[in-house]
This record gives sequence, structure tokens and C-alpha cells, in this order.
Amino acid sequence: MVQTYQSPVRVYKHPFELVMAAYEKRFPTCKMIPVFLGSDIIHEFKSEDGAEHNVERRCKLNVDAPYLLRKIVGVDHVIFIQKNHLNRRARTLDIIAHNESFSSRLTIYEHCHYSVHPENPNWTCFEQDASLDIKHFFGFESTVEKIAMKQYTSNVKKGKEVIEYYINELITEGVTHILPWDGPPALKKSEKEDNPSQDSGLRSRSDSVGSQQSQHSLVLGATAASIHRKSLTPPEVVLSSESGSAPKTEPGIDKIDDDYIARFLGHLTTVEESQLVQLRMWLQKTHKGKIPKDAHILRFLKAREFNVEKAREMLVHSLAWRKLHNIDRILDGYKPPEVLEKYYPGGWHYCDKEGRPLYIIKLGQMDVKGLMRSEGEEAVLRHVLAVNEEGLKRAEEATQKRGYPVSACTCIVDLEGLSMRHLWRPGIRALLRIIETVEANYPETMGRLLIVRAPRVFPVLWTLVSPFIDENTRNKFMIYGGKDYLGPGGLVEFMEKQYIPDFLGGDCYCDVPEGGLVPKSLYQEELVDKSPEEQPLSTDSLYQTAAVAKEFPHEVLMEVPEKGSVVTWDFDILKGDVTFTVFLCRKPISQQPHHQHHVSGTAGSIGSVQYIDKTMVVGRDVSIVEPPNICRDGDSVQGSHVTSQPGNYILQWKYFDTTKPSFDFPLTSHKSRVMYHSELLPSAAFRGSMTSLQSCQSGFSSLSAGTASIQSIAGSSCPSRSLKVPPR
Repeated sequence: MVQTYQSPVRVYKHPFELVMAAYEKRFPTCKMIPVFLGSDIIHEFKSEDGAEHNVERRCKLNVDAPYLLRKIVGVDHVIFIQKNHLNRRARTLDIIAHNESFSSRLTIYEHCHYSVHPENPNWTCFEQDASLDIKHFFGFESTVEKIAMKQYTSNVKKGKEVIEYYINELITEGVTHILPWDGPPALKKSEKEDNPSQDSGLRSRSDSVGSQQSQHSLVLGATAASIHRKSLTPPEVVLSSESGSAPKTEPGIDKIDDDYIARFLGHLTTVEESQLVQLRMWLQKTHKGKIPKDAHILRFLKAREFNVEKAREMLVHSLAWRKLHNIDRILDGYKPPEVLEKYYPGGWHYCDKEGRPLYIIKLGQMDVKGLMRSEGEEAVLRHVLAVNEEGLKRAEEATQKRGYPVSACTCIVDLEGLSMRHLWRPGIRALLRIIETVEANYPETMGRLLIVRAPRVFPVLWTLVSPFIDENTRNKFMIYGGKDYLGPGGLVEFMEKQYIPDFLGGDCYCDVPEGGLVPKSLYQEELVDKSPEEQPLSTDSLYQTAAVAKEFPHEVLMEVPEKGSVVTWDFDILKGDVTFTVFLCRKPISQQPHHQHHVSGTAGSIGSVQYIDKTMVVGRDVSIVEPPNICRDGDSVQGSHVTSQPGNYILQWKYFDTTKPSFDFPLTSHKSRVMYHSELLPSAAFRGSMTSLQSCQSGFSSLSAGTASIQSIAGSSCPSRSLKVPPR
């Protein structure tokens, strides 16, 4: 398995030329990196104008491995080949390195990139990515992998300190500023003769460079608060270990810097930073910019112990769930139904000692049966989701206000009044469903859960629900029986004494509703025995789900009345892989599909529907207007097609089999699931881009909508944040 590493952007608050001078001081040896034993130049090239400088070095590194492994291998050091390309004109340095020793057994490949900060020309950005591929290593593959990644991440962490050390050494020696490359004297003389007025302008700008840089620093400080989301100039690097050429690049990938991580997300190890960056980059490629905020992505990584693949799977399903049920807009004008507002005994109350928003719920005073029979299970669930969305919003506001990351909330659950009536079977079922939904879509949002005044019946309830709660979440529970919560180790350990609610023995007034029994006169007869499947969570969702089986594609018919109309689509792959194609039928199609095949699945899914039968021939009966596009599990796809003629257009999702042919029975069924929305718009409504079409339809996630406002606050305390654009 190939191990990969991708660093966030690291910022040196020094000019590029000074950073380059500090970098050169690392050679031929570096006292701050003991494993670096030395280096020799094996090839060097300088361009005639002095703008480009290429150096190839052979570097010797110590092997930091157990004695037994070193004896088996028979060496105490390894050789790396390092190729540097310095472009003084563009003010960039690219470093590509790979191992020469044991190249047949393992491959280590690294790329580093220095460039000028896109917002401040007096700062320098540094990016780094690498891969480790162990083919075979005397049966010690796992050990070598752990040693290599440990040593590599240790060197990554040390790298910035080394450059800062040599920069300070240069400053001590009196080198505080190095002029940027300005071309060779002969070239400047020729330009002067050809255009003397231009030379005069160049000279005057050169004379004032010092004052301009000073003024720029002052202006940057004044305007940092207004810097918004922007892309780094250097795009993502795609490495190729077989060629020594410059790495390929992919435009449009936004970056995140380490100072921002420390300020807004908290302390992460080098490996955890890498996994956050990798997951963000993957989402940017597959979700076309409609990605959640970094804090939300990080929660899913934490919930899956920073396993990128498991976190990705959990996150993409959550994003599809949010889209299907319109969760992103749940707080827009949300007002709880009158019954919930009066009888749901929960509400927000200040914060705990760590700045986390504090939510209090008097579960012992909740009439679960009355709430469900008066408003329905879905209304209760939707109210809980609104509370969670409010919690995310409050945590973000606390992060901006307090100057350190606040990613979770604290909850106090008061069980005074809990009795056997709360063990009503439909109520327990609803509670388990709420726990399951919140666990899947709001991981790592609970900092601490304090259960107070737990009665004797509580162990029975705990036995029923605890198996459904994630172990990491259970570890955040603190349970107090009787009045234990008032003594040492009680509430005063987690919240300021002046904020302890009055009903828990404190002096702070708490306006959380008292709860109590819901009058039976408010019961709705149609909700008494109604199953959850009959109560849609969201009544205004634009999306449908469909099962796509092998040999049974799913198709949507769009009847286009006039040329220039626009067919739009927005879909997510919930399971498996599919190919998506748009056809134009040249002969009339009946409104009734030719084939309908029901594929069993979760509630809400429908069977595949087909309009194109096997007798139709491409080129004669149907033509392809949008060629097949392979869409992978978790992808989110949006697009549109401007019709060139009226007719019957068909959107088709077809199962795509990625498995190799085998005589064995497959372990997985040949099924995929798609969640989609499509619409036909008249030509007058099309304003030239899919974004304009989406703005009035699915919209962008509220989890990413406020990113620019974060940047404005980040600017004052962490100016380099302007680089970033784009278990519970």
C-alpha cells in the first residue's frame, strides 16, 4: 500500500530571497538535522542571465532503525538524489527527491515547493508532499513503513524550525534584505538604450523599493481583516517518479495554511494535518466547491480516528443526507411548533469553562408520548436537528470570539422525574433513531455530557440505549446520582458557579421550558399509530433516490418544447459506481416507460425506470448529446445541457462494474444508488453558467456559506489565513 503525505501551506514571514539564502546554509551538512550526514553536488547548471539555477545533489542520511534491522540490511545510511530548480525570475524553488538506496525494494518520493505569498510579497509559502511505496523488504515491510513515516514526519516538523534558525543567523550577521533578481546588467543596459523613459521609471521604482515595502506592511495590517477567500497561485502537485521533469499541476485546488489550523481548528499532529489536507482536496475535486467548512471535515476525521477513506465515506453520505432533507436551510426562519416550544424542556444556557456552548435538557420532565402524538416523531427529530445546527453555529461564533478553537458543545441532562413511563416502546425507538441520526451526521460535536439527578430507573434506560452510542461518545458522559453534582467533581468542575441553573441549586436564572404533560386535547389522531416512514423529515426536498442495478439503468425523460431550453441535473452517488449519459431520442416516446424494475433498498428509494429499449440503435433512433461520464461512489455532480433542438431528452444512470471478470460468485450485489434532481428551464432563465441555475435550486451548503466571514476575522490575528480560499 502506498502511504502519502500532503502538508498544509507553511508561511515564513520573510522575503523569498532571504528564505533561499537560509535554505542554502543547510548544505553540505545541517547541524539541526542529525540524520542528515552530508551532501555532494553531482550536477549544476546556471542560465546565462542568472535567473535559473539547477542543482542535483547526492545526500547521505542516517538510518534511524533498530539494530537488528540495520544488521540484516547491512547499512547504516541511505542515499537520496535531490534535484533543485530555482527560478529567481518567478521567485520559486522546486525540490524533487527520491531514494537511490533500496530502490528495488521501496520507493520514497518527495516534492517541495517554495513560492511568494499571494497576498504579501514579503512572505514566502512552503508546501510539501511525499509518497512511500514498500514493495518487499526482507519481511519487515510493516516495521520499515512505521520507521519511515515516523522519521519523515519528524523531519517535516523540524523543517520550518531549521529555516527560521538560519534566517535568524543571517539577520545576526547583518543580512536583513536581499534584492530580488532584476536581470543581468547587459540586458538592463540594452533596455535603457531602447527605452530611456522606461528605464527612468524602473530606476525610480528601484530607489523607492524600501519605502514601498515598509508602506506595504502597514497597509497589509490595516486591510488584513478584509481579506477573503482566495486561491494560492501554486496549484496541487501531481508527482511522477519516473521522470525528472517538473511536476504536473492541477488548477483550482484551494490551500490551507498551518497558522490557520492552529488558530481555528486546534493542535494537530503532522500526520493529522496531512490527512485533513488530503480529504479537503478530494472533496474539492468531487464536490465542485460545495464542501463543508474545515471544522466540520475535521470532526468526521476525528470520528474515524483520522482514517481518510473511512472519514470520506461517512462524510459523503452525510452530505447527501443533508441535501436530501434540506438540512442546510433548516435554521432559515425555523420556529418550533407551539407544542414543542412550550413542552420540549430544552434550551441554550451560557457556556462552560472551556467556552463551549451549553445546552440543558430536562429529560425527566419530557412527555415523549405526548410530543409524538401531538406533533409526530419527525417533528421531534427535526427539532433535535435544528438544535444541533444551532450548536454548530454557536461553536463557530465562540471560536471567532475567544481566539481559540471551540468545536463542540456541552450538554446537561436533568433526569429528575424520570420514571417507567419514559420507557414507552415507541419513545425508545424514537430515541434510538435520533441517536443514530445524530451519530452519523454530527460526530465529535459533544464535548461533555453531564447527567444529573439520575434516579434508580436510569440503569434500565441506560442498558437499552448505551449499545447504540459510540464508545468515544460514551467516554464523554459523566453521571451523577442524587446531589453528587453539587460537590467536588460536580458541575463546578465544568462551568462557572455563577452560571449553574437555579433549579440545580445555583443562583443563575434559567429560562428552559419546564416541560410537563402535553394535554390530550392536542393529540392528532392521524399521528397516534403513524409509522416514521409515513412522516417525511422534509416536505420541501427537491431530490429523489433511485436504485440502479446491473442490466437495469435508471432514466428520466425530459420533454423539450423549444430549441435553447436548458436541461439541468444535480445528483450524488450514494452507493457504487455509475455512468451518466444524456440522450436525444429521434422518435416519439410513450409517457409510460418500457421497463420498470423495483430494486429493494432503504425507505424512499424507487426502482429503475427505462425509456430506451434494447431495440433502439445509437445513431439511428437515439443520439448521445452528453457522452458517458463515470461517476464514483461519493461523487457529487452538477451540470447542464443547452438543447440544440426540441425533442425527448433522456438522462440515464447506468451501473458501472469495476470488478474483474471471475468464475466465482460475487460477494457484493451489482447495485448502485443515486440521489438526483433534474429540471428543464426555458432559454430565458439560463444566465450562462450552472452556478446561476443552482443558486435558485439546491443552493450551497450552509456549512460552507460563512467561510468568508471567518477569513475577515482570521486576517487580524492570523494574516496568512488569506491563503485559504475555496466521534460525537
